[in-house]
Amino acid sequence: MTETVRHESHIEGVRRPGRWLALAVLVLAVLLVAVDATVLGLATPFLSEDLKPTGTQLLWIGDVYSFVIAGLLVSMGSLGDRIGRKKLLLVGATAFGAVSVLNAYATSPEMMIAARALLGVAGATLMPSTLALIRNLFHDPRERSLAIGIWGAMASAGAAVGPVVGGFLLEHFWWGSVFLINLPVMAVLVVVGVKLIPESKNPNPGPWDLPSVGLSLVGMIGVVYAVKELASHGPTLDVAVAALVGAGGLTWFVRRQLTLPAPLLDMRLFRNRGFSGAVLADLLTILGLAGLVFFLSQYFQLVQGRTPLEAGLAELPAAIGSVTAGLLAGRFARRFSVRAAVTGGLAAIGLALAVLTVIGRTTGYPVLGASLLVVGVGAGLAFTVTADVILSSVPKDQAGSASAVSETAYELGAALGIAVLGSIVTGVYQGFATPPGVPSDVAAAAHDSLGGAVEASSALAPAQAGALVTAAQDAFVDGLRIAAGVGAAVLLATAVAAWFLLRGQKLADGVEH
Repeated sequence: MTETVRHESHIEGVRRPGRWLALAVLVLAVLLVAVDATVLGLATPFLSEDLKPTGTQLLWIGDVYSFVIAGLLVSMGSLGDRIGRKKLLLVGATAFGAVSVLNAYATSPEMMIAARALLGVAGATLMPSTLALIRNLFHDPRERSLAIGIWGAMASAGAAVGPVVGGFLLEHFWWGSVFLINLPVMAVLVVVGVKLIPESKNPNPGPWDLPSVGLSLVGMIGVVYAVKELASHGPTLDVAVAALVGAGGLTWFVRRQLTLPAPLLDMRLFRNRGFSGAVLADLLTILGLAGLVFFLSQYFQLVQGRTPLEAGLAELPAAIGSVTAGLLAGRFARRFSVRAAVTGGLAAIGLALAVLTVIGRTTGYPVLGASLLVVGVGAGLAFTVTADVILSSVPKDQAGSASAVSETAYELGAALGIAVLGSIVTGVYQGFATPPGVPSDVAAAAHDSLGGAVEASSALAPAQAGALVTAAQDAFVDGLRIAAGVGAAVLLATAVAAWFLLRGQKLADGVEH
């Protein structure tokens, strides 16, 4: 009895006052970074009208943010370990707020691309710092599991919340408002963070290796660019060159890390079966979630005719499921097992994707809403537990680097989900037969994208326009069904792999000193 009281009083001793308020501010920042990745999609038509970008410039405006974040996460996680995670977070938050203003008031496509790239640099400082600081704020592993659950719920819900926030703002304000919402949140983060967030860093970090930073940036951007371009334009020389440069940069990066006395990222962590299994599950969980949310967003608007706000609200079950499961994930993993939680989460996403292989143009919302809810629950469960495993399986002074691995898996999973599943949807869609009598220029625009088909059909007679849009919508739904089938197969196979890779893995129970 005395031992229990002593243990409980020791836990109280390491519980930092104000930690939950500090967590609330940290996860709000994570939510904003995740929202910023998807919110621009809805603002694109308004932004195009205003800034008149070319097709290529428009692609860069949309993609450069996630390219830069993916390329810099590992480097920024390692920098936080060296100079202090709180310091990096506060500098990053200030920069994120300032650059958001630059984005909102951009006056040319070139300025917008540069502003989005700078926003990516600031975002890359925020994501790994927040997760690493949670490790330092919460020493009791059960509290930390709940904190990571809240963090994971915000990170995975951000993708689903983005369209709702964007839809609301665009119906009431101009397109720059989607960036200005960042300002008050970042101001609160800096004010509260200075007072309540404790500083933490690696006591013996070694130098920050700039060649490794460059290799990580070139490697990640090369791979992500190649994947996205492959989805948009199929196999081209540009894609092959980017893939080779990216793969070469990452290979050189890994080799260099193995020879450095103080590496940017300790590659030996991947020898731990549980760590590697968690990173793989992390990546594919987000692949399934991001791919589904992205394509159902188009399906709701362009096939079922909903407004952007209605489409965003229709996708809310994914966010609700993700938040709820994220909060309960730590308790579930301790009650049953880590591998049961992760395998169950991956299998849930796989089964929900499998249901979408039978949808049609007029499928009712209950089936779609239930699928989104199940995907959200699966993602919340798997993503939260894998983040906890990744963070718990490394020494405390490497928390930033480990957080960056989790974050990189998140960003890469999101890019791959949209790109790999996107290339399947696009490939099937572009093969549809144009109804007779449609002019060649209208047919070309219609085969480019479903949005292009809806826009191009306005130049035709009503009967012909209806036939063209129906053929295009049928082709898009066919592509969506096949992509969902491929996604389901990948997720279910990963669930089986996770069952073996995470064998014996447990979440920590003892309090850290």
